[in-house]
Amino acid sequence: MELWVEKYRPQVLEDYVGNEVIKNKIADYLKQGSIQNLLFHGVAGTGKTTLAKLIAKNLNCDLLYLNASDERGIDTIREKIIPFASSMSFNDVKIVILDEADYLTPQAQATLRNTIESCSKTTRFILTCNYLERIISPLQSRCQTFEITPPSKGEVLFKVRQILENELGIAYGSKNGVEEDNDIVPVINTHYPDIRKIINTIQGSIVDGQIKIDDNSLKNTQLGDQIVEALEKKLKLSVIRQMLADSGAREFDGLFKVLYDNVSKYTNREGEAILIIAKYQYEYTFVLEKEICIAAMLNKLLEIW
Repeated sequence: MELWVEKYRPQVLEDYVGNEVIKNKIADYLKQGSIQNLLFHGVAGTGKTTLAKLIAKNLNCDLLYLNASDERGIDTIREKIIPFASSMSFNDVKIVILDEADYLTPQAQATLRNTIESCSKTTRFILTCNYLERIISPLQSRCQTFEITPPSKGEVLFKVRQILENELGIAYGSKNGVEEDNDIVPVINTHYPDIRKIINTIQGSIVDGQIKIDDNSLKNTQLGDQIVEALEKKLKLSVIRQMLADSGAREFDGLFKVLYDNVSKYTNREGEAILIIAKYQYEYTFVLEKEICIAAMLNKLLEIW
């Protein structure tokens, strides 16, 4: 079974949804047949890798794709990127896509900076990252930086309808599609702006040609409201920890945004609360046991009033 996120990954710029200003700039590059070094940053699942691959596909180039979360050390630069960038090519240009470049060690990033300069005549680099602040400034300055923002929920809904109509032969969004939209919209609201997760969740919810959403996949939205209410009432940490356990959730990415959006409801020290949320959102990426990280953050938020 083919994954929908790969099957429906845009192959031409016209099919890429959102970021119209960036699309226009990329279109100019493609007309010229060449690009600058690019750095795409933004939240997970919003199309950074898709855009990078789309650019390479539409240029006459040799391509090296690497995921820095798997190969993050300086040896990757020395043993894979430098030999590729310094070799001869029969195409117009060579492109290196370095996905999740924010996982590269500072030493590897420093070496990459020098490689970008020394191979500038033959090779272009496209870097993607979730956290721009983890990319060293000298590397940022050597790339044209674009923030990839997610398309609107309406655009995501339209895209999901197209996929479902193509896969199941059902005209979602038509006068007979209201009920089906009621199945789709809660998934979008729960996982937005992670479009990849939205599509994967819906594909995993297809049973005998019908959408049957597992309530467990929607618990994060309900959990966020419950946590905000618990903070408002200044409930004990033990009670809130039980909420986390009872939710059955294993990922809490969306909780940070809920806490940020509702910060004025549970504290009058908003500045401190935002700093706490930001600190633990950063640390959340690196920890193995996500629930412990969330509990530590909530403990700190309970301390301020």
